[in-house]
Amino acid sequence: MELSSESHVPKYAQIADIFRQRIARGVWTRGFRLPANEELAAEFGVSRVTIRQAVELLARDGVIEAQQGRGTFVTGTVRQDRWLKVETTLSDLADMYRDTSPEIINISESRSEAPLLPGDGKPAEKYVFMRRLHSREKQPYCVISIYLDEKIFRRSPKRFRNETVIPILNDLREPAIASARQTLTIGTADIEAARLLRVPLNSPVAEVRRIFTTADRTVIYLGEVTYRGDFVRIDMDLRPSRH
Repeated sequence: MELSSESHVPKYAQIADIFRQRIARGVWTRGFRLPANEELAAEFGVSRVTIRQAVELLARDGVIEAQQGRGTFVTGTVRQDRWLKVETTLSDLADMYRDTSPEIINISESRSEAPLLPGDGKPAEKYVFMRRLHSREKQPYCVISIYLDEKIFRRSPKRFRNETVIPILNDLREPAIASARQTLTIGTADIEAARLLRVPLNSPVAEVRRIFTTADRTVIYLGEVTYRGDFVRIDMDLRPSRH
């Protein structure tokens, strides 16, 4: 398995995170004996010392235990922290961002054209581009690229720079949001996303693309979000069919 050489996260910590994911997903269950250090070292292309460091990290958390002469066993469980719910209505999405109060780290801001797809709607005259990292309790959980209609941005530039954008847009009276759509796909973290989200390269991520349009189909907001996969949960209301 390939680790990120570009990440500031040490390789032993990346490996420990992969071990945690295997335990959380039930691939390694309680009582499971881990493969030998030599085998794990070959899997990740690292030294046995690095594997021992990863094991020691999880042992301190009480998740695994090295037993003299027997091997290393899974002895605990990993707490699931999938607190980030991907909402399916605009008002619920706005409320979620109000409630979570994320720490916003602006990576860049500039004027740009939005990468719209056929069927998205009409482009606005100009967009303000914002690249942001959202964190909760100092833990990054998503990186987002925002393309916001410049006319709307200029109304409250300070708020748009320092607050989450969706609650502000949801409260607008003019122009009102006539259509709000989002698509979600499952992918893997590239080098940049892995670095920003502090996860191993190719870790599971949820990729969400959001489009808000006005009554005349002008796209006033495009958001492209990459969420850490281990923070996300999706609840869907499966309406029973009527016979």
